[in-house]
Amino acid sequence: MTRTLKWRIETPDEGKKIEEFLREHGCSHHVLTHLKRTENGICRNGQWAYANQRLCSGDLVQIHITEQESSEKIVPTPLPLDIVFEDEDLMVINKCSDTPIHPSIHNYDNTLANAVMYYFSQQNLPFVYRCINRLDRDTSGLLIVAKNMMSGAILSQMSSARRIHREYLTIVEGRLPEYGTVDAPIARLDGSAIMRCVDFERGDRAVTHYRRIAWYPLPSAECGISLAAVKLETGRTHQIRVHMKHIGHPMLGDFLYNPDSLSGGITNMKRQALHSHKLSFSHPVTGEEMSFTCDLPEDMKLVIGAGEKAAAETLK
Repeated sequence: MTRTLKWRIETPDEGKKIEEFLREHGCSHHVLTHLKRTENGICRNGQWAYANQRLCSGDLVQIHITEQESSEKIVPTPLPLDIVFEDEDLMVINKCSDTPIHPSIHNYDNTLANAVMYYFSQQNLPFVYRCINRLDRDTSGLLIVAKNMMSGAILSQMSSARRIHREYLTIVEGRLPEYGTVDAPIARLDGSAIMRCVDFERGDRAVTHYRRIAWYPLPSAECGISLAAVKLETGRTHQIRVHMKHIGHPMLGDFLYNPDSLSGGITNMKRQALHSHKLSFSHPVTGEEMSFTCDLPEDMKLVIGAGEKAAAETLK
C-alpha cells in the first residue's frame, strides 16, 4: 500500500530543515527512518532530497510511504466488518460485541484484526494492522484503524494527548443521578490479572463524566435501570465499568464486576451494556474536524425498549 503526501512551503517554514518540517507535520522517528530508506521517499521539487536540506519558500515537499508487507501472524478471516468511514488514511469501524481487537492464544482467527486483514486481502493489498483506540471484547461501537504508518503515528500521538474524543452509552442498575463526575484512582485488583478496582493508595488517577439520558422504574429491579452517556477524561482499563460499580450503579450484564447482575426478563444482557456511541477527532492529514455516531446495538435496544414498556406499566 502506497500513500503520497505533499506540502507547498510558505514563508513561515522557510529555512527549516526538511526533517524538522516533517516532524512538525507528525512524522515520527519510525516514519522518518522508513522514508530515508525508501527510494524517493522524500522529494523536494520533484527530486530526491536529504532530510537535512533547508527549505525555501515555494518549494514542494513530497513524501512517498510504501508498505509492501502485511502484519505477520494475522490470518485473513471472512468475518462481519461494519465500516462507517474510509479514506486513504483511516477507517472508522463499528465493532460488534464478542469481538476481540487483536489475536491472542485463545482468539486466533475471530478478531477484528482478522476481519480487516481479510478485507484488504480481497483487494490484493498489503496491510499493517494499526488499531488506534481499543475496546474490550464485549464492548461494541466505534474505533479507528490507521491505514498507513504516517496516519498511525499522528493518530497515536492524538490518542496519547487525549485529542480523540469518545462518548459511550451504557445501561446501569438503579436511578443514576442526572449528571456527575467520578474522580477515583484505579489499580489492578490483588490476585487478578484482569480485574481492576478503585484504590486511593495505589491507583492511577481516573476521571469519568456521566449524564443520565433516561430512567426506567421497573418492578423487577430496585430503582429500575438508567441509560447514560459517559465521557472519559482518562483512559484506564475497565474504567467505566469500575467507576459505575464504585458509585453503586453497576453495569447490566457485566458479569466480571457485577456477577449478581439482574438476569432474565427485560435485563437479559449477555455482555456488559457498553457501547462506543460517538467518536470525534481532527483528520490526521487534512486537519478536518470529523465526527461519527452509531446507534445502540440490538441487544441494548431490546433492553431499553422493554424497559420503556415495563416502566409505562409500573407508572400506571
